[in-house]
Amino acid sequence: MPHTTSLLTLLCSGFVLALALGLLARRLRLSPLVGYLLAGVLVGPFTPGFVADQTLAPQLAEIGVILLMFGVGLHFSPRDLLSVRGVAIPGALVQICVAGLLGTLLGYAIGWPLPGAVVFGLALAVSSTVVVLRSLEERRLLDTPRGQIAVGWLVMQDLAMVLALVLLPALAGQDTASSPPHLFTAIATTLAKVAAFIGFMLVVGRRVLPSLLAHVAGLGSRELFTLAVLAIALGVAYAASTLFGVSFALGAFFAGILLNESELSHKAAADSLPMRDAFAVLFFVSVGMLFDPSVLLAQPLLVLATLIAIVLGNGLVSAAMVHLRGLPNATALTIGVSLAQIGEFSFILAGLGRGLGILPALAHDLILAGALLSILINPLLVTLLEAWQRRLPAAQATSSLHAPNVAIPDDLAGHVIVVGYGRVGRELVHQLQRRGIPLVLIEADGERVAQARALGIPTVRGNAADPAVLQEARGHAAHLAILAVPQALEAGEVITRLKAANPQVSVLARAHGQAEVRYLLERGADAAVLAERELAHSLIEMIMATPPYRAPRAAPPAA
Repeated sequence: MPHTTSLLTLLCSGFVLALALGLLARRLRLSPLVGYLLAGVLVGPFTPGFVADQTLAPQLAEIGVILLMFGVGLHFSPRDLLSVRGVAIPGALVQICVAGLLGTLLGYAIGWPLPGAVVFGLALAVSSTVVVLRSLEERRLLDTPRGQIAVGWLVMQDLAMVLALVLLPALAGQDTASSPPHLFTAIATTLAKVAAFIGFMLVVGRRVLPSLLAHVAGLGSRELFTLAVLAIALGVAYAASTLFGVSFALGAFFAGILLNESELSHKAAADSLPMRDAFAVLFFVSVGMLFDPSVLLAQPLLVLATLIAIVLGNGLVSAAMVHLRGLPNATALTIGVSLAQIGEFSFILAGLGRGLGILPALAHDLILAGALLSILINPLLVTLLEAWQRRLPAAQATSSLHAPNVAIPDDLAGHVIVVGYGRVGRELVHQLQRRGIPLVLIEADGERVAQARALGIPTVRGNAADPAVLQEARGHAAHLAILAVPQALEAGEVITRLKAANPQVSVLARAHGQAEVRYLLERGADAAVLAERELAHSLIEMIMATPPYRAPRAAPPAA
């Protein structure tokens, strides 16, 4: 294969295999991460057949890390952390220490140097945000006290790992025999660089970046806005590494935090999501390329020990810490089972450790094997937990920290379901409330859900195509459903599920072209509004109401 096509070959093979295996993983009710990692294993050097370019994969993976960390910063919510600070902060800190110590002792017992063993331990101490959030959302727990504790726990883990990514290069640059003063000097120097970077971003970046984004948004060009978001993420990450000597990951994370304060943060997150998802997939594929599956046969006991350390250190310790705070067993076990796996931050740490030369190749393989196995068994643990909870009385099976903000009556019927709380959805909900029409809102975005509930709007969080979400919104008893989401494909799936649950419900949807109108009508919509056409009608009515186009009034009849 000519060198000039190696990038194209890597992209094509990576995306195609990731899609195929990701779909297979979803069919098996597993996380798509498993499919992405296996795609990397297939194109890696340790399996027969095609081998992708291993020099390009790490560079693409670095972009994936930058965009992943940028996304973490964009969605970082101090409010979520503070709302459960009494449980999540001390619990997460103890869990990270215990799980990290278990992994470190295991690595040290194998015979690795202490720095490598520490990196191995840290990699086993942080759960996958993607796996946890998806699991909680599928089980309708994201907005419950259990879900809020889990989210706060993840935030603390992420912050701890960001700190580890900052300090790891300083620790790696020190010989294991170096005196403590030299080590402390290296750490102090690194922290000083980080402080300088943060100070610069707070003084300069806090003013420049949101203003730049607002200026570009004012130009009305979606392409330029998306480009501005990506330029900020990549540019700040590169500047942080080049000018201040800190990691790409910290620069991207801080850029996301600063943009999170902007009123345009939601649009920035939405516009950068496709690119972040694409490079995140390549990141997981590149991680899989480094995995030697023969370790499963060559070192089965070490693989098993790694898996036990993950489940005990993350799952059991988390459950114990929640239980010690006096919360119900159901809450403790839900948190423990949700966190009993490792994921993307573990891969980032392992990659950095390998790049710095302090993490042995076997440790990297054990981390990947532990991640794959822990993610594979997580659905089984969830199934066992739910089977146990079904045997409990209702009062013991739920947490009693606080009730949902706005309850949906069990006898609600004849109401309107509004799907989507964007600009159109907000106006629809406002007009329905003004007229006293009962409604239930369905929205997937947590920030929008919080805004709606703060206004007293009965809101269900989740994907409206999920039967459990429609059940909670009492779709089977609704009179009308209005789909205010702009994506026709998503709306079509919602219509199909809604009509299956309630054939009598009337469904109205929005479209952005004749093809979308036909698609929505074919899926069962009773009417589809073409937004551009209605805008044109409104404008022409305004034109015809102004002189000289306004028709003259008819003369009164003669007396």
